Amino acid sequence: MTTMIDIPEREQQEKLVDYRVEDGIAFIELDNPPANTYNYDLMQQLDQSIVQARFDDDVYVLVVSGHGDRFFSAGANIAMMQRVTPRFLYQFSLYANETLNRLEHTPKLTIAALNGHTVGGGLEMALACDVRLAKQGASRIGLPEVNLGVLPGLGGTQRLAKVVGKALAIEMMAKGETFSVDRGKELGLVNEILPAQGFREVVALYAQQFCPPHKAARAVGLIKRAVQSGAELPLASGQALERELQQQLFQSADAREGIAAFNDKRVALFTAE
Repeated sequence: MTTMIDIPEREQQEKLVDYRVEDGIAFIELDNPPANTYNYDLMQQLDQSIVQARFDDDVYVLVVSGHGDRFFSAGANIAMMQRVTPRFLYQFSLYANETLNRLEHTPKLTIAALNGHTVGGGLEMALACDVRLAKQGASRIGLPEVNLGVLPGLGGTQRLAKVVGKALAIEMMAKGETFSVDRGKELGLVNEILPAQGFREVVALYAQQFCPPHKAARAVGLIKRAVQSGAELPLASGQALERELQQQLFQSADAREGIAAFNDKRVALFTAE
């Protein structure tokens, strides 16, 4: 039996994703210069970071970004794609899809901090996040895979259509063009465009508003779960899920605090309990 991919020993041991937690926020940074492209190792480390943040009760928000100032991510490593078999690429795509699905369905708010060019699989990663914040400037975004004779294979054909609509999504992917973050905001792909100077600090401040004591983090997570899971269900089933999640929240300390604070006309202090 032949090996599907020959991953160099150095590459296997290299740290390609930086993970750190500060003030309730898990910062997950893709670090594979120059363009933060992904291979199996990076995807595996990204997956591990997502799981680690999921299980950490002191993490309320995940922020995914790219190392440096030029790229969030340029997507797949094209050299890797050229040297492996179609069978490996299928299995790799499946694993990458599972990783991004895990990111999408993590019951905590996820933010893509687009610090630079976000194209191909990079945009597909960003689409798996709940919120996309872009740095003001000349960076480009888009899904240009058609120019390689392939299609966006990490959920891009599905998630982009849900954001901008089927007709526009098909046109964008068929053209394979990239566009400015300003155009991305017009299309609803980008939630906010933030100043380039101090971009990461502003992103951290943005994320902080969803952490205790400012917000009931558990309620934020279940809002996300209701939307993400409900989108795949008939209306009646989605409403049933909504009721079950609401019942869980009614039994939480944060719900008692929020209701009491409203009646007392004071600011609620949430604890994520």
